[in-house]
Amino acid sequence: MKLYDASVTPNCRRVRIFLAEKSIQVPLVPVDLAKLEHKKPEYEAINPVQQVPALVQDDGTIITESIAICRYFEETQPQPALFGATTMERVEIEMWQRRLELNLFIPVMAVFRHSHPAMADMESPQIPAWSEANRPKVLSFLKLLNDHLRGRYFICAEKFTVADITALVAIDFLRPARMAVPEDMIHVLRWHKEVSTRPSAKA
Repeated sequence: MKLYDASVTPNCRRVRIFLAEKSIQVPLVPVDLAKLEHKKPEYEAINPVQQVPALVQDDGTIITESIAICRYFEETQPQPALFGATTMERVEIEMWQRRLELNLFIPVMAVFRHSHPAMADMESPQIPAWSEANRPKVLSFLKLLNDHLRGRYFICAEKFTVADITALVAIDFLRPARMAVPEDMIHVLRWHKEVSTRPSAKA
């Protein structure tokens, strides 16, 4: 088994944090996005949408999309249960995972991909107006998240879950997107400081 990985991407980091939380080690195969290795025929044969990460199992089975890869490892090693241990935990985590994906993770990526000069060759065409349109979406959801985190250590299920992982990598990616959590969002900042101390956050 091997995991095709690009260290700089949030989706790859999301999988690495997930694996670290479960103490699972998988050999990494680096994919150099700057050299457009993800667009070469050799990698396109692994993932036709030319994105990382991709998990290739020993029998040749290929799983792509970061959350699908995380779900695979959740099924093969259920503890700790990062997708939830009970029906209500799983429902709540799915709800917040979906909210975070659509309202924070994807908009932050849009800001970065459509504004950063380093993305000019990969995001063609870059649409600066789309970057600017997503900035207020990010800030609006951060306010909602800040209100939600008042008095909470974790986003849901009263424990660290895949929802916290998604939020962590999205918020950490604000910096390359040239954004920041506003200083008055004290609950998000407190939560972020706490989850950033977890050993897995270094993955």
